Amino acid sequence: MTLKIISAEKVEFEGQAQSVTLPGTMGAFTVLDHHASLISTLAKGKIAYRDEAGHDAELEVPGGLVDVDNNVVSVCIF
Repeated sequence: MTLKIISAEKVEFEGQAQSVTLPGTMGAFTVLDHHASLISTLAKGKIAYRDEAGHDAELEVPGGLVDVDNNVVSVCIF
């Protein structure tokens, strides 16, 4: 799936990912390849993702929004 993490200042990450775990306001959740469509708000916390090569990475975020649709995870952070 394609993961895009964007802030007002810059593109934090854009590339392929195997999985992404997000800090939802109702609790953390994980998105995998071909996940059902959803929109959610994000709380302060860490976005953790695994890239195509299997490397894990994390990004601390103050909050934001996520849209999952057509195998694209678009994250807008505050």
